Amino acid sequence: MTTSVKKQKANPYSEAMRFMHNAEDILKTKAGINGTFYKDEKYVKMACANAYNAVLLAMDGYLKKRNVVIIKKPHSRKNIDDYKRALSEMDEYDMLNYLKHAYNILHLYGYYDGITNIRVIKEGLDSVYHIIEQIK
Repeated sequence: MTTSVKKQKANPYSEAMRFMHNAEDILKTKAGINGTFYKDEKYVKMACANAYNAVLLAMDGYLKKRNVVIIKKPHSRKNIDDYKRALSEMDEYDMLNYLKHAYNILHLYGYYDGITNIRVIKEGLDSVYHIIEQIK
């Protein structure tokens, strides 16, 4: 493993923020604005994907900080239900709400459904920033 990859894995805060900066940059420079909507759905989807990856990095950091390990089956990956279950078992309902909010807006509505409402996307991004701040 190279040194830069080790640093990224060792510092989920800075890596999550890097993804968020990429998402914000895509929205500012490529998505375009038409009133209360972004013009180009393709770039909104890209930005939402980056922001959702930031959520996953931040959640891994958050759980690691609390010595919580998500056990997954061999040859499978963690999914949103694993994170929700872990937060529920920890009685972390505030974080659970932020996670669900970010997941719904950014992953489902933004990335899959392609919503382009600026205010809605901003709410999703704000939820991600709240989660990231918890691992600072």
